Amino acid sequence: MLSPVRVQVSDVPPALDPTPEVKAVFDFPVFLEYVVTLEERELGTDLHVTNRSDTDVLQFQALFHNYIRAPAKDVKISPLTGKNYFDKTEATAEARVIPKLEQRAGVDVQKFTDSVYEDGGQAYDVTWPQGGIQIKTEGLKDVVIWNPQETAGKAIGDMEDGGWYVRSAGLQGDQLTPPREKYVCVEPGHVRGYIPLPIGGSWIGQQILRYGW
Repeated sequence: MLSPVRVQVSDVPPALDPTPEVKAVFDFPVFLEYVVTLEERELGTDLHVTNRSDTDVLQFQALFHNYIRAPAKDVKISPLTGKNYFDKTEATAEARVIPKLEQRAGVDVQKFTDSVYEDGGQAYDVTWPQGGIQIKTEGLKDVVIWNPQETAGKAIGDMEDGGWYVRSAGLQGDQLTPPREKYVCVEPGHVRGYIPLPIGGSWIGQQILRYGW
């Protein structure tokens, strides 16, 4: 068994206090810590936020960007049945703010998906035929399900060409087998509305990812 490893970014103070570059776009005395805990088959990440202002409430959002390597066309995410979500792939701004009711027992990403589930339940199973990951959270009421597919993937400036695919050199008859999407993003957060943090107050958002529960 691996011994737990605890890594705190607070060991590197310049990474926490706002830099001049950060202050140029967000000039607020906020203090951040990012804590990583590693155990056998389990990864925990915590975000600690402290409002150091003497005068103002801090209003903020948070999102944990988990890229899960998996055969995206076979992935199912649950339990989200009965939850409201907002479909950011809709063509108009008006349609993107109309809530939809999730009716699927397992949410898939067979097409370009960018869905924000409000009050998602804070525990999610991400499964595919060969494996799965369980995500449990605290302080992160929402969850985003995202997979760009080719059309949106090509528009991502910092993604390599074909980066949404696993390349395959196998043969299917006398043809190369087609590439397949290689990941899905399941992102716990607080993105519908803002977290109000009072003067001197602190907030912790936590997620634990467990493989093969």
